Amino acid sequence: MSNYVSAEEAVKIVKNGDRVYLQAAAATPTLLANALTDRASELKNVEICHLHTEGEARYANPELRDSFHVNSFFIGKNVRHTLKEGNGSYTPVFLSELPHLFRKRILELDVAFIHVSPPDSHGYCSLGVSVEATVAAIENAKIVVAQVNKQMPRTFGDGILHVSEIDYLVEVNTPIHAHNQAPFSLEEEKIGGFIASLIEDKSTLQMGIGSIPNAALSKMKNHKDLGLHTEMFSDGVIDLIEKDVINCNYKGTLRGRALATFLIGSKRLYDFVNDNPFIEMKESSMVNDTARIRKNDRMVAINSAIEVDVTGQVCADSIGGRMYSGVGGQMDFIRGASLSKGGKAIIALPSITKRGESRIVPYLKQGAGVVTTRSHVQYIITENGIADLYGKTLHQRVKELVKIAHPTHQERIEREYFEMIKNS
Repeated sequence: MSNYVSAEEAVKIVKNGDRVYLQAAAATPTLLANALTDRASELKNVEICHLHTEGEARYANPELRDSFHVNSFFIGKNVRHTLKEGNGSYTPVFLSELPHLFRKRILELDVAFIHVSPPDSHGYCSLGVSVEATVAAIENAKIVVAQVNKQMPRTFGDGILHVSEIDYLVEVNTPIHAHNQAPFSLEEEKIGGFIASLIEDKSTLQMGIGSIPNAALSKMKNHKDLGLHTEMFSDGVIDLIEKDVINCNYKGTLRGRALATFLIGSKRLYDFVNDNPFIEMKESSMVNDTARIRKNDRMVAINSAIEVDVTGQVCADSIGGRMYSGVGGQMDFIRGASLSKGGKAIIALPSITKRGESRIVPYLKQGAGVVTTRSHVQYIITENGIADLYGKTLHQRVKELVKIAHPTHQERIEREYFEMIKNS
């Protein structure tokens, strides 16, 4: 039977050389992570691995490098410095495959730190707003420690586990990590309009967090019978669900239910998904499975990028050789949407950075990673229009992408690309 203990007591089970998995995103078990960090002077060579996490990451302090090493499967802002400082690493992996790394014992887990809702009358807790690879981590870790939080929404799907599966429970009552919806700029609103113009009624959507997806969703109020099969979603879908624009009636996978593997948003979102049977939270090996994604007719994948070259190579994980985020689920959904009947794979981004540098480029920066290849890409969208690259030659692609670059960069981009080809 599981035991309720203090956080300080619970983290004593971690020993030198252990690998610890942290549940991700808004469900980050910060109290447990901080309690473990407080033991830094007692520990050596503890690996802490996770996807993107929210809040502080005190264990990632370079001064604690002898005690903790961070292994990121997707790099968040709070641990980005660890790669340069040498107290962190990045493991490239599709989000669809991360659970398999644990189940195949490629990465053996000693401890899993999770964050759950309180047990119900039958003894079942919920992983709430983040399932991703946590189910596989729980199944394969030697010891499972849970923050039990009254403020964690109770969601349905793969994240239901009995209290007997948890070795130590730590009671907390604190808000989970939240993001309020930011207003979108004129450029983002234009991009959102272009995205919405490509989406037919009865389409199924995948989109990420941020102003561009929310801007696109705000333009879909007159659409009909949309579905949701997405790695994650935020507040932007709530109004469309409540207005029956998103009803999931025509999906090919889990018809009648909105499907996701994690959520990040405001308290309004967390209240909306709490005890809501319309929302189904599944493990990323299922949600991001290309074979399941393609079963949705008119599947639309909407993703972003750091830069795109004029042949259609999409860099979404690094700035030159500096790792910035990760592969995540972009390729899972780009490929699934491309193979779907009537599907569309979209990369959307502003044409320039905040510094005025073009994000449509003649060639990617040295060391930049290609997340989506030129063979996979279909549509690239900026505030200047839509580039349809599907079936286009390299020269045709250059013309399409130069047209949606920022006007001040268009001539230079085209010239530099052809100079590079001439001199190569």
